[in-house]
Amino acid sequence: QIQLVESGGGSVQPGGSLRLSCAASGRFYGPHCMAWFRQIQGSQREGVAALNTGSPRAIYSDSKGRFTISHDDAGNTLYLQMNSLKPEDTAMYYCAASYGPGCSLVEVDYPYWGQGTQVTVSS
Repeated sequence: QIQLVESGGGSVQPGGSLRLSCAASGRFYGPHCMAWFRQIQGSQREGVAALNTGSPRAIYSDSKGRFTISHDDAGNTLYLQMNSLKPEDTAMYYCAASYGPGCSLVEVDYPYWGQGTQVTVSS
């Protein structure tokens, strides 16, 4: 059973930065997809960025350029570096994982989810 635990959320002023982490417990058998989603209150969950731990490539929503997704060498910890944060980035951020076959930003493609970490961007 895969379990995901997010951390690193908090409150920050516009223009600030945060780094989210997602620790995965359990055992992945080979390369796998890991992704960040976010849910703004009252809206549907949306994909932010995703990667395959066996590939250097990542995919992004319109957050590319401000956000960077990465993982540790073991593929068990996922990160999201968020720079130049805007008030509209305020949301609950979730980590998700799957075995693919392809990595997407589609919520239903991910069977494993964390509980989320809140990010608030406000002056």
